[in-house]
Amino acid sequence: MKFNDLDARLRVFETSHDHCALPGLYLVARLDGRGFTRLTKEVHPFEAPFDERMRDYMVETTRHLLECGFRMVYGYTQSDEISLLLHPDEDAFGRKLRKYLSVLAGEASAWFSLQLGAAGVFDCRISQLPRREDVLDYFRWRQEDAARNSLNAHCYWLLRKQGRTVGEATSQVKGQSTAAKHDLLFEAGINYNNLPAWQKRGVGLYWEDYRKPALNPISQLPVETIRRRLATNLELPLGEAYAHFIGSLLPAAL
Repeated sequence: MKFNDLDARLRVFETSHDHCALPGLYLVARLDGRGFTRLTKEVHPFEAPFDERMRDYMVETTRHLLECGFRMVYGYTQSDEISLLLHPDEDAFGRKLRKYLSVLAGEASAWFSLQLGAAGVFDCRISQLPRREDVLDYFRWRQEDAARNSLNAHCYWLLRKQGRTVGEATSQVKGQSTAAKHDLLFEAGINYNNLPAWQKRGVGLYWEDYRKPALNPISQLPVETIRRRLATNLELPLGEAYAHFIGSLLPAAL
């Protein structure tokens, strides 16, 4: 059989289930670290429950994903996950979701592994959101998840350091109210409200314009030019203020 005939017959098995996102939908890719609890608490000696080195690895991985060839509006990371809001007009690969999933997971895994000096693997899923309000709710959801996980993690690791077993610490944290968890930490000298914001709210990355001094090549007079750069925000707002912030990043015409 000639190659062209063989190629045409077999390629259909690769593409028959291709799914493309409809035009106009907002796409949010969420990446999660595979086995990161063991990776960061057993294989590598990161401080529990939060370590600035791990935070920086996740931030730099998010930064890389925002610059890896797709039109991205916003990146958000908390714990071992990353959420990426693609520009609604992004049409790379004909909006084939399998390409977005594989490329983003591969880019994240490679970049994180280079920083860690060992294998760190991410999976990826994509939410197709029809409305602007869904985008705002999505990022509020992930931030609220960050807050719950943060409080639970601080309580869990406090109990572990006090000598509780994995089962005992897990059971005690699971059965307590939010107020009781705050009290547990406070009795150990930890005011949860005073902990770094990035531990409770995550970290956001987004494009911003800035003015850069330059020289007019013709007149040789000093001028200012507008450039774009990625900003990293470790003090994200909360609730409605956070939703308003996300809304301000979305393309105005959409």
